[in-house]
Amino acid sequence: MKIAFVTTECVPYAKTGGLADVAGALPKALEKLGCEVKIFMPKYSSIDESRKGLRYNWDIGEMIVRVNGIDRSVHLHQAKLPNSNVEVNFIDCPYYFYRGAIYTNDRDEDERFILFSKGVIETLQRFGWAPDIIHCNDWQSGLIPLFIKDNYKWDRLFDKTATVFTIHNIAYQGRFSKSALSAAEIRGDLFYPGGPVEFEDSVSFMKTGIVFADLINTVSNKYSHEILKEEHGAGLHNILRARKSDVYGILNGVDYEEWNPETDKFLPFKYSMKDLSGKTKNKKFLMDHFNLPFDVNRPLIGMVSRLVQQKGFDIFAGAINELINLNAQWIILGGGEQKYENFFRGLPNYFPGKIGTYIGYNNELSHLIEAAADIFVMPSRYEPCGLNQIYSLKYGTVPVVRKTGGLADTIKDWDEEKQFGFDHGNGFSFYDYTSYALSSSVERAVNTFKEKDIWKKIQLNGMKLDFSWDSSAEKYLELYKMAKEKR
Repeated sequence: MKIAFVTTECVPYAKTGGLADVAGALPKALEKLGCEVKIFMPKYSSIDESRKGLRYNWDIGEMIVRVNGIDRSVHLHQAKLPNSNVEVNFIDCPYYFYRGAIYTNDRDEDERFILFSKGVIETLQRFGWAPDIIHCNDWQSGLIPLFIKDNYKWDRLFDKTATVFTIHNIAYQGRFSKSALSAAEIRGDLFYPGGPVEFEDSVSFMKTGIVFADLINTVSNKYSHEILKEEHGAGLHNILRARKSDVYGILNGVDYEEWNPETDKFLPFKYSMKDLSGKTKNKKFLMDHFNLPFDVNRPLIGMVSRLVQQKGFDIFAGAINELINLNAQWIILGGGEQKYENFFRGLPNYFPGKIGTYIGYNNELSHLIEAAADIFVMPSRYEPCGLNQIYSLKYGTVPVVRKTGGLADTIKDWDEEKQFGFDHGNGFSFYDYTSYALSSSVERAVNTFKEKDIWKKIQLNGMKLDFSWDSSAEKYLELYKMAKEKR
């Protein structure tokens, strides 16, 4: 099967969140299943051409793509995804993509991804390559299903091409003024109250993808049901409910070539299920780095996250005194909203010896925290999938999570399982979105840490689980086949 995988970020080229991890791993897993996969993404100025092995495609040369009535010059660069034969195609338009960030608040944000979407289709035309599936991800590529069925319907190349639209986070919808219609050359008669591209008097790229894609999926089974309800549907729940039979949930996998304590290149001390001693050594190494006193009998709690309200930092701030008073220490890595960055910057001064913080993004440190921490906390208000809890399981770091989305799908509460006579719990969880529920669940984990035999059992329960992309890729392949049948 031929798959065009359309994404705005991909490890190791550009990353802001979990989409980049998915884009860097799922295509490789699909290739192993016999698929021919080509990735398409923008060429940002932050991508080092020489270090990442990009080469200019002279056969394609210059493409002219019209956006908002202006012809833009577009070029193509290519590379191979590391450790694979997956081709990565970079849509190069400096006017739109040579900026300080992947996503911006610039006035022409709609135009940036209109050009990207058209650029993908124009490139496919020049390749003469008819994919069986164009796999679109989030609002930035939400116009492609419409383009295939309308603007580019004249090209018989795409007669048998189906589209799959993956919602990684429905809260980000790509909503713009009505002028986006003319900028994208979308027919005006598609815009009316309740129409296929209109949402609350704006043009919604997310809604467009949902309406026009052949099939829709989200990144966990739980989240696929949650977004059908008003609480988590971000206003689009009724649109999704109208297509309920076409909405699926496939849990994201993880790349164990990158996230494995036995081989992790960022760890000073490797370890495994059979020998966890390296985990303790990593803990001491990291705490020395943060000038925190090391105590093997006191748990280290880690957090690696975007510092935004979605991730539960409002209830975390409300519980800070109870959390800090526990017999534990904390190391937190992340960046995001200014108020939360300022909050975490100040904590080491208020609670010396108890907490270390790093504001910003640091890949090496994120690996070290996963390996060194005893407990990993994710109190998300909602979480489409979540990856850090899955990384934590592999690293023998016990997660404490809120029961939502992918967190609910992957973490089984030790105490709840024990009530029913089971001993396969792999973490701790809570349902109520309150500071008390969070602090009491972390307290349960801290108290259980004292019981070494039980704690090791919980660790090993998590470490033996397999969340590799192999099974998820097979489910995507089935989804693609169903989309082809619908087309």
